[in-house]
Amino acid sequence: MFVRIVKMSFEDSNIEIFLKLFNSKKEYIRNFPGCLFLELYRDKANPNVFFTYSYWENESDLENYRHSELFNAVWSQTKLLFNDKPEAWSVDKIASLK
Repeated sequence: MFVRIVKMSFEDSNIEIFLKLFNSKKEYIRNFPGCLFLELYRDKANPNVFFTYSYWENESDLENYRHSELFNAVWSQTKLLFNDKPEAWSVDKIASLK
């Protein structure tokens, strides 16, 4: 398993559009084969900045998602709303405490 973190920054006028899009697609993304977990975070200091955290069974599952019709539909709409270039990281979880 590994974690995918994506940082996205939006124009003020596009935040509600993004949130509606995310809310309409989040269950489909979460239930995509290999996706184990999905969360959306909003930066407290800069409310235009959002992060998605998703856990994936393996890298091929993420790649399958990134080449899917679902991703293309979501990303083609989302990228039009940005006010800065998105950033993404794939990381291995080292420790998790509950």
